[in-house]
Amino acid sequence: MTRIRITAADRVFVAETHPDAPQTVAAFLRLLPYRQKLIHVRWSGEAVWVPLGDFQLGVGFENHTSHPSVGDILFYPGGYSETEILWAYGSCSFASRMGPLAGNHFLTVVEGKEQLRALGTQVLWQGAQDVLFEALTD
Repeated sequence: MTRIRITAADRVFVAETHPDAPQTVAAFLRLLPYRQKLIHVRWSGEAVWVPLGDFQLGVGFENHTSHPSVGDILFYPGGYSETEILWAYGSCSFASRMGPLAGNHFLTVVEGKEQLRALGTQVLWQGAQDVLFEALTD
C-alpha cells in the first residue's frame, strides 16, 4: 500500500491505497502531485467530489461500490455521468441525476478522519476548496 497526503482547504489527511483497485491506484499515482477543487455533492448525501468531465484515467470498474464508508475515496470512470472522484465524509449513497452510480474504492483515509465532517461542512457552506494529493515519502 502507498500512503498519500491529501491537503484539502486547511486540513491534512493521510490515505492508503486500496489493494482491490490496482489499476485505478496505478493510474492515479501517475498523476501525482494532483491538484483540483473539491465541491459538495448534489445527490449523494454527505460527500465532496472532484468533477472531471470527460477526463479518462484509462481504467474501468474494479471494486466499485455505491455505498462508501466515511473516509473512502472513489473514482468513477464515467459512462452514465461524468468522470469524478467522490470522498465520503458521512452517510453517502453515490448517485447522479441519472440514478445510482458506483465507483472504484481506491483510497481510504487512515489519519485525520476526525476532520472530515468539518471539511465537508466547509465545502458545503464556503464553496469550492483546493485539494492536493501527493505521495507521502517517509
